[in-house]
Amino acid sequence: MFDISSSRRGFLKGGAVVVGFSLLPQAAQLLAQTGTQEKSVDIDQVDAFLAIDKTGQVTVFSGKVDLGTGVETALAQMAAEELDVAIERITIVQGDTALTPDQGTTYGSMSITNGGLQIRQAAATARQALIAKAAVRLKVGIDRLQVTNGVISTAPGAPGLSYGELVGGDQLNLPIATTVVLKDATQYRSIGKSAARRDIPPKVTGDFTYMQDFKVPEMLHARVIRPPAMGATLVSVDEASVKDIPGLLKVVREGNFLAVVGKTEWSVIQAMRTLSASWTNWTGLPEQEKLWEHVRATPVTNTEVSSKLGDTGAALGSAHRTLKSTYDFAIHTHGSIGPSCAIAQFKDGDLTCWTASQGTHALRRQLAVMFKLDPKNVRAIYLEGAGCYGRNGNEDAAADAALLAKIMNKPVRVQWMRADEHGWDPKGPPTLIDMQAGFDADNHLIAWQSDFFVPDGKPGTVALIAADLSGMPHEDFISPGGVMGNSGIPYRFANILTQGHRLANTPFRPAWIRSPGRMQNTFANESFLDEIAAVEGIDPMTIRLESIDPTDLRGAEVLQRLATISKWQAGAYPRPAGTDETVRGRGLAYVKYDLSKTYVAMVADVEVNRKTGKILARKFYVTHDCGLVINPDGTRNQIEGCIVQTLSRTLREELKFDQATVTSRDWASYPILTFPEVPEIEIELIERPTEPPLGVGEIAAAVVCAAVGNAVFDATGVRLRSIPFTEAKVLAALGHTASTSV
Repeated sequence: MFDISSSRRGFLKGGAVVVGFSLLPQAAQLLAQTGTQEKSVDIDQVDAFLAIDKTGQVTVFSGKVDLGTGVETALAQMAAEELDVAIERITIVQGDTALTPDQGTTYGSMSITNGGLQIRQAAATARQALIAKAAVRLKVGIDRLQVTNGVISTAPGAPGLSYGELVGGDQLNLPIATTVVLKDATQYRSIGKSAARRDIPPKVTGDFTYMQDFKVPEMLHARVIRPPAMGATLVSVDEASVKDIPGLLKVVREGNFLAVVGKTEWSVIQAMRTLSASWTNWTGLPEQEKLWEHVRATPVTNTEVSSKLGDTGAALGSAHRTLKSTYDFAIHTHGSIGPSCAIAQFKDGDLTCWTASQGTHALRRQLAVMFKLDPKNVRAIYLEGAGCYGRNGNEDAAADAALLAKIMNKPVRVQWMRADEHGWDPKGPPTLIDMQAGFDADNHLIAWQSDFFVPDGKPGTVALIAADLSGMPHEDFISPGGVMGNSGIPYRFANILTQGHRLANTPFRPAWIRSPGRMQNTFANESFLDEIAAVEGIDPMTIRLESIDPTDLRGAEVLQRLATISKWQAGAYPRPAGTDETVRGRGLAYVKYDLSKTYVAMVADVEVNRKTGKILARKFYVTHDCGLVINPDGTRNQIEGCIVQTLSRTLREELKFDQATVTSRDWASYPILTFPEVPEIEIELIERPTEPPLGVGEIAAAVVCAAVGNAVFDATGVRLRSIPFTEAKVLAALGHTASTSV
């Protein structure tokens, strides 16, 4: 484990002194008890984002955090570009609420799009100010000066002034000039180049400090005992059942919150397994076999129209022929490889929490509400966890640790187990989608309608389990994430109606998982478009190119380039069904993320074993237009990650439960894709250096389900409309006609 006290000693022994814009100690994200000087976190100030020491080393403070996506390296490239320094001189401090500005939660593929832009603007403003300061010192005009690796001079190699010399001990107190001119694409030296990710070497060698590895002095260990049923009430606890366990310090009961605290990890694991407690019965969950009947029967609180063109109702009413299909998408858990973990400490009335939360500033506000503190008395410090993929259990582990630290008056580390993670992290909610199309007498599409049944809620945070179980203050609403994202379609038809029916409740705490809403909705949209293509007798590539908005040239180019790299052959669709045990097919899907961001088109080549029902994805072809590409290698990494993870969600993943609780609490009951099943992936990046960056982290995930489903239809002639595409569903579909919905 990484010990904070040894880090502090080593840091101070080295004599590091940062005299940059705010006179800050570097590595402060690990030193919660060190450093007394205030730092600006005002998002409008240069000081909030940058510090430079006497040697010219640059510290960048980012409210956005690296969840394993490589964004730390990309942000360093962006800062290095605008400051004209080598990327090796950039250090990134992430997600420490005392040191970083609140740039919002890290989600939605916005770390580069929004967070990176703010850092570029801060760096460009600083560079401009430092050049002006150098001009005065050197007694030359600003237009005669240039910057080479942090040294301002009249020419490379000429006598000049370094950033460190210019900053000295002064603070600039500069507002960020949002109109500052950023570097032109022709001047880029860092942006657009494949920089090696900084985190990979220590992760490969085992030297990386994950949240799960971190420790602080005098730290105690804890485990939380969850109710055996989601809504059960704690009746009694037999503390005598654990009295003989060495190292156990306390059994904590606060309402329905039950935990054990001890000196060692093993002591609390033993106590968690041994403690005898009595709970009430509770069976408030729907029967899993009747989940979709339950969803359809749930009261609708409101209906929101996401797109409307023409009169769809009238067109469907007068249609010569209609096509109706229903798609469903199972409940998913995040499945983080390392279960959630956090450490919390109360000291002099202040709460400090070390966490892998993707939204430390939001968590800070939640903890302040929970403990009735002023937010300024709460500090959340980010340390990367072993897996995230959305709002998993990290915030809940933080609340667990904070509650126990308050009671014990010492730092407490809470480590979830696999059963906690699968059983109690928030879930991607079940999604049910009705699709309807109308055709004229010539089989031409005249109307498109889609109805999405998704949980109601509002943007915000997800309620903390510890606050709920203990009866402490917490949110009284649900926040399922962007479940209506990409419910609208990137195509032009005469009559279109897409609408969401927001449901009053959902079986589990809902939250966002990678590409929330967009994955589910694009699965239905792109699969149904292929159903329409089959009715019209049109090739899937042709129908997309003919239906896309004619002014959307970038979308058309993404599709055209995909046709080239995949060697797409237009023709009858689906291909004639083969008689071999293994049949092959290819499927196409396309998305314009949120109808305003990154463009992705994908072809999946799959094999289907007609005897076993097993689907094997052999290869994916991807064309990807995210505008300005900061780090091409990092971008490819993210596309590959999207595909592999979503292929797992497409073929394997589904939460299992009975009427009391989650039953898929391990990898055997919640299987994921294995290494031998990882497909070959070919990617073409369409780089547009003069366009703004549009995001990468979850875009390609949106099209995987539909591409695979369309490929299965091409191979077998049967349409799969229910995620995941398990072997049992494939076999059931193969026993029916091509119109079978399974």
